Amino acid sequence: MTTPASPPRPATAPPPAPPASGGRPRLPRVTELRLSAFAGHRGAGLPLGALTLLAGPSGSGKTTALRAYEALARLGGGAELGEAFPEPGACVPERARADAQRRRGFRIGCTADGPEGPVRLEVAVQAEPGLRIVGERLTADGVVLLETALRDPGRRTVQAAWHTAGAAPVTRAPLPDDRLGTALLPLRVAGKTPGQRRVLAAAEQMVVALRSVFPCDPRPERMRDPVPAGAGRLLAGCDNLADVLWRTRAECGRRHGLLVDAVRAGCAGPVTDLLAEPYDAGRLVRALLDRGDGTRTELRRLGDGELRYAALALVLLTGPGVLEVDALGEVPAALQTLTVLADGLDRALDPVQRSELLRLAARMCERGHIRLVGTVSDASWAAGVSGVTVVHLDRDRSPRRRASP
Repeated sequence: MTTPASPPRPATAPPPAPPASGGRPRLPRVTELRLSAFAGHRGAGLPLGALTLLAGPSGSGKTTALRAYEALARLGGGAELGEAFPEPGACVPERARADAQRRRGFRIGCTADGPEGPVRLEVAVQAEPGLRIVGERLTADGVVLLETALRDPGRRTVQAAWHTAGAAPVTRAPLPDDRLGTALLPLRVAGKTPGQRRVLAAAEQMVVALRSVFPCDPRPERMRDPVPAGAGRLLAGCDNLADVLWRTRAECGRRHGLLVDAVRAGCAGPVTDLLAEPYDAGRLVRALLDRGDGTRTELRRLGDGELRYAALALVLLTGPGVLEVDALGEVPAALQTLTVLADGLDRALDPVQRSELLRLAARMCERGHIRLVGTVSDASWAAGVSGVTVVHLDRDRSPRRRASP
C-alpha cells in the first residue's frame, strides 16, 4: 500500500512585527484602495486597516472592491494586464461615454504605507477598443516619482518619466503598455543618485505591499470528498483542505493546536483533534474530526457553516508557505505581510461561528504579518471587537468608515 508523501520539514513562523519607529510602520501594507472610476464606483476611497470589513447590501460593490484589490496585486507581481483584468469591459463604469476615438476605460489606485511613508499609486486603463495602460503615477510626499502617458496609440508602449534629481531632473524611456511600470522600475533604475534611490524605495514598498494576496472563498461542496495527495498548498476554494491538513498537522504542533481550539469553538459536538489520513489504498487523503471517544467524523458529514469556518480558521493560522499565493522569495518572511481577501466572510456562519472567527482574525492581524479584508452584508455583530475597521458601502457606492476602539 502506498501512502501520501511525507510533509515538508517544519517551517518557522515569523515573529510578531516589530513596532513602528518614527510613526512609520516597518512592514509595507496597503492602507487605502481608491476606485476613481471602476464598475459602479466613482471617486471612492476605502480605508483599510489590519482587519477590515466592507459592509453593505447586495449591489453596493463589496465584491467589486475585492476584485480591484486582487487585480492591483496581480499587476504588482508583474502579471500582464489581461491576466489581472480578464473581463475588462465589466470594469468600465456603465455610464462612461466613449471619446472621439471610441475609447472607454477605468481608473483605480491605492496607498501603501511603510518605511518610506505613504506612497500613492494611480493607474488609468483603457478597456475599449483594446486593453492597455494609458497612464500611471507613483507619488510620495507630493513628489511625482514615476509618470507614464500614452503618446502614440499606434505603439504598444507608454512614455515614462521617473524622478532622477541628478544632472537631469527626470529620466525618460518607453515602457510596455500591458504591465505596471512601478513593478518594472527595479529593472530600469540604476539607483546612482539619491533621487533614483528614492524612486526604487517607493516602488519596492508598493510592490511588497501589493503582493502576497490570497483571495479566499471556501466552497463546502468541494471540500467534503477525499482528495489526491499533493503539495499541501491551500487553493482559493479550499477544495484540498484534507491534503493541507496532512501537511500542517505535522509541520507546526502549536498552530495546529490553535486550529483545533478554534474548530472546537465553532463546530457541534466534542472535538479533540482535526486530522487527515490516507484513504483508498493511499491514493487519496481524507479529513476527519476526532471526537475523543473513539468516534471520528468525516468532514463530509459537517454542515456548510462548519466547513467554511474550519477552512477560514486554517487560513488565518497559516501563512504564504501553505497558501497558494505569489510569495516574495526575495524578501525575508519577517518583512512580508499576507493579505487575505475573503468575499462573503460570514456566509453560512451562525452567530457563534462568525464571532469566534472575527476574534481569531483580530488576534492574528494584531501580530502584523497577516491582514484581512472581508465582505459582509451587515457588520453590526462586529461591534466591540478591538482592531476592526468597518467601511459601510451604500448602493450609491459611497463609503463610510467606522473603526472599533
